[in-house]
Amino acid sequence: MKQATSTVQVDNDRVRVTEWRFPPGSATGHHRHEYDYVVVPTVGGTLTIVANDGTETASPIVASQAYFRRAGVEHDVRNLTAAEIVFVEIESKP
Repeated sequence: MKQATSTVQVDNDRVRVTEWRFPPGSATGHHRHEYDYVVVPTVGGTLTIVANDGTETASPIVASQAYFRRAGVEHDVRNLTAAEIVFVEIESKP
């Protein structure tokens, strides 16, 4: 799969804010979140989340509907749809 595009907008001792753009057929690659984070979708759609064990889960996201996750989440995030999906990720550093 193609690599999703990440653009760091803010990175300081308190937070990291990254815009993620997922063109069709793109993915983040497997990763582990070091910090608690909030995701704010700007262009909604359905992402596919691939867990460590290979389990795939469809995850619809809605523009402007934020959600929170704790540090330690491990997954790959994929866009298997025909439309671009975009969100802003805000990580809270200790």
